[in-house]
Amino acid sequence: MTEATQPIEVLPGHTLRADKMPGHWLLARLGKRVLRPGGLAMTQALLTDIGVGSSDDVVEFAPGLGVTARLVLQQNPRSYVGIERDKAAAAWTSERLPARENVSVKIGHADATGLADGCATVVIGEAMLSMHPTEHKQKIIAEAYRLLRPGGQYAIHELAIVPDDAPPHVKQDIENALSAAIHVGARPSTPQEWTQLLQLAGFHVERVRLAPMNLLRPARLIADEGLWGALKFLKNVATDRQARRRVLTMRHTFHKHRRHLNAIALIGCK
Repeated sequence: MTEATQPIEVLPGHTLRADKMPGHWLLARLGKRVLRPGGLAMTQALLTDIGVGSSDDVVEFAPGLGVTARLVLQQNPRSYVGIERDKAAAAWTSERLPARENVSVKIGHADATGLADGCATVVIGEAMLSMHPTEHKQKIIAEAYRLLRPGGQYAIHELAIVPDDAPPHVKQDIENALSAAIHVGARPSTPQEWTQLLQLAGFHVERVRLAPMNLLRPARLIADEGLWGALKFLKNVATDRQARRRVLTMRHTFHKHRRHLNAIALIGCK
């Protein structure tokens, strides 16, 4: 591979200080590539439930660093389009996906992709709806519905507050703590609320999965990144004081609210 064709190594948020950048891009800078609440295992389970095949046209909202995109492309769908608003993330992922005519990452917004009605059989969105207020969640879900053909599936992987009858103060405490820790507004919903959001858009919810939100626990790090990837991440954390402070704050927040904070995956059918 020549210098001209080397993959882009500039990660999103690279110009920001560790104490200012969004938590997910900080973790990526430190070597964390799987940035989904339920980890690689929940993403794999979600893709198994969908059953992507050679006749599928897949659209993914906010593919990030392309971990899910690469898993999807292993199933050889007819087409794949990622919609990514962050130019650096779009460039990073584009450089790491197979150079095929039917595979692309476009810069755009999940609530207004510019893609044609009924262009997809599968729409995937992970770790992005949780960062939006209810009204914006509804717009993104409505866009997924518009893109899908009848019988198409919308798969999401997000943060959930449990149980469904968690007191309002618990939800508010979690929102405030997460937003402060990750420097991005966080608005997770209960499983019932996630289900209702999909149903209100016209989806029939076919599957709901819950899992612990163990993003920064050692066992999850190894499961998601492999042993050497986890060790590299921990070394980077240990040698960067500003980053270490942020990561420890995130880990403390996740641990403190572990009884009420889960990962959730849902599949809605049009």
